[in-house]
Amino acid sequence: MANQTSLSYTFDKNFAIDDIIMESYERIGLVGSAGNQLRSARRSLNLLFSEWGNRGIHFWEVGGTNITLTEGSATNANATAEGSGTYTFYRSAGDIPGGSEPPQATTVPTANIYGITDILNCSFRQNYNETAQADIGLTKVARDTYSDLANKLAKSTPTSFWVERFVDRVTITIYPLPNSTAAAATSKLHVYYVRRIQDADSAYEDASDAPYRFLPPMVSGLSFYLSQKFAPQRTQELKLLYEDELARALAEDGSAASTYITPKNYYPNI
Repeated sequence: MANQTSLSYTFDKNFAIDDIIMESYERIGLVGSAGNQLRSARRSLNLLFSEWGNRGIHFWEVGGTNITLTEGSATNANATAEGSGTYTFYRSAGDIPGGSEPPQATTVPTANIYGITDILNCSFRQNYNETAQADIGLTKVARDTYSDLANKLAKSTPTSFWVERFVDRVTITIYPLPNSTAAAATSKLHVYYVRRIQDADSAYEDASDAPYRFLPPMVSGLSFYLSQKFAPQRTQELKLLYEDELARALAEDGSAASTYITPKNYYPNI
């Protein structure tokens, strides 16, 4: 029928890992991959995701959660406490010490947050779930700044935080420790985090953890990686194609904001 469209927007959802691998192999001239080639491609795809982690923030992996504060301590509903004012987000449930799932590792309301690689923003949120909500932004500081604080057990409304990034976890430490007012039932510590891209595992029929606009650089990037092993004569041209498609996807990622340019005034005689 003329002018009839599919009315579907699920290509990225149905474009499974095995389809990505097949398309990538076809681009380097290999058709009909054997089992070891599937495993090789899956390994390369996960390395590609790791490399994307060095390209900056992926906005589809940014999320927010709330940490319940307790006066003078780090007991909370989102992360495991490792000391006064420190909260930990683990890479996976298997990385939690003791091999069990402590109540502190659950987020509001029940879902677990794993794979966090960095904390972007943090604010002290008053009157949570009430009509008069108010946020106070915390300043992100470096380790040496926190280390120079004389009394790390001081209690007040939190004003700053610093982040440690380990292999298996990310910790956030706030200062000062919350006092009784800051730790009221209607107050939370709200954080925005960035999470790593989920692995491509042995379930080849799964979709990838990336939006549709990143499918072109995913395929071209995997082709580039595979060419280094199976078609080195094409590596350079595939690298150029990959970098070009990835640059466009990264430029499109996120949400554009208004930009205002203000001239700088210079008065040399003052």
